[in-house]
Amino acid sequence: MNEPEFIKVFAPATVANVCCGFDVLGFALDQPGDEVWVRKKDTPGVTISAIEGISGLSFDPEENVIGVVAQKILAALDAPCGVELQLRKGMPVGSGLGSSAASSAAAAYAVNEMLGKPFTTEELVVFAMEGERVASGSAHADNVAPSLLGGFVLVRSYDPLDIIPLGVPVELYCTCVHPLVELKTSLARSILKKEIPMQKAIRQWGNLAALMAGLLKGDYSLISRSLHDEIFEPERAFLIPLFKQAKHAAIDAGALGAGISGSGPSIFALSATEEGAQQVKRSIEQVYLSSGIELNAYVTQVPEQGARVIQQPSLHAHA
Repeated sequence: MNEPEFIKVFAPATVANVCCGFDVLGFALDQPGDEVWVRKKDTPGVTISAIEGISGLSFDPEENVIGVVAQKILAALDAPCGVELQLRKGMPVGSGLGSSAASSAAAAYAVNEMLGKPFTTEELVVFAMEGERVASGSAHADNVAPSLLGGFVLVRSYDPLDIIPLGVPVELYCTCVHPLVELKTSLARSILKKEIPMQKAIRQWGNLAALMAGLLKGDYSLISRSLHDEIFEPERAFLIPLFKQAKHAAIDAGALGAGISGSGPSIFALSATEEGAQQVKRSIEQVYLSSGIELNAYVTQVPEQGARVIQQPSLHAHA
């Protein structure tokens, strides 16, 4: 069978932490997301030939997450060939929506497809995590795993890596609002306390366990009661302009719950219906309307599928 001339893959943005699931829980969005184009080449190594949608990213495959991920896959296979990559950013860096994770996941999925799918999608998480290591200094999985696998994903353990895909056991819609202000993940992490009072910890893991139960039972009331962050949100809320007002507006508009997406500044809210999620979007937009702060807002269903091929011409087609 002829190999395709090139393959283009889309990988979606993600919401991590999900209130009570700090560093262990994330879910995929339908949009926005990143696209990675890949072509196999006879000479070894990785080249990045184009980057669209953003300025300032390195074309050096040692420094760009898509290059690092591709190199790791080629090395794991001891592949004699190389790959040429192109990146189209569909989302901003530093949004709290897993920007580097979407690029890393798209690169892992695309290179794996081009090489004949030697790895399962779950096995690709390890390679995509290496992109996260380059981007943020730590190889975390709570964004790349849902970006690759879709739905909700729980990271039980990193050593050994134990990832539990939960899929989409109950229909949920996410309103995501990204105020266009800069918030560095390093700052959002640096302000977190290293010790947690026992009573707060108990309430936090109670909420996380109950959120899992609510998702798996399809119990919207339990999901709503569990979407609370006892520990990290109170410490980070002041970093995001109008966060408390936006969260209150979302809840008043009928959201099941709302919180900080990743380390911010994006805010997410979950709703049981698309109509409800649209109402939540309008309510949050009203909060920011007179503030002078611009924002991007999305309403998406939590999708079953994460990364996916969006273009794969035959060997004789033209790119």
